[in-house]
Amino acid sequence: MLVRALKLSLNVIQISLINLSTLTVLIVTVFKGIVKSSKKCYNIIIFRKYMAKKKSEHYVNNKQLLEALIVYRAKVATAKEEGKPKPRITNYLGECFLKIATHLSYKPNFVNYMFRDDMISDGIENCVQYIHNFDPDKSRNPFAYFTQIIHYAFLRRIQKEKKQLEIKTKIIEKTGFEEVMTVDDGTLSGTSSDYNTIKDNIQYKSSNR
Repeated sequence: MLVRALKLSLNVIQISLINLSTLTVLIVTVFKGIVKSSKKCYNIIIFRKYMAKKKSEHYVNNKQLLEALIVYRAKVATAKEEGKPKPRITNYLGECFLKIATHLSYKPNFVNYMFRDDMISDGIENCVQYIHNFDPDKSRNPFAYFTQIIHYAFLRRIQKEKKQLEIKTKIIEKTGFEEVMTVDDGTLSGTSSDYNTIKDNIQYKSSNR
């Protein structure tokens, strides 16, 4: 009886140890899962904060922009009736145009151009130029209207810069690359980036002749 009791006790102890080992593994697994989930949640929070900050830098409230445009159009109409010149655009509207243009310039199809600042300037200029064409009675989305204006301004600037680069390339081809390189003239020399692009074009054309 005593032997059987001892065997039974040993079995109970073994089972208890197995259960304890299983429980330990389970606790460790759960703990690792919690840590992993915590890290993931932390990264998500940081990412959301970063995106919220980036969004706030260039965020334009469409409703507020619409209200500002309605007020400005009323001032323009009043000035026209009184025979006065058009009032200047408010700082708020100018800031909105700058934010929209800057945000759009960070898009993948625009961000890598070295003349990105010129693109932004063109976009703002076009917004000011065509601000009177926006009619709140026909559209309640001025954000989309000015975004489209800026988008086409960017495309025109890209085409203009490409033409200028082609002209520089032709001048260098006719004059000689080394000779133009020694000329200290900002109009002809351009930036080092221009030179690298032009040089690559000339070398490419020369290798294919």
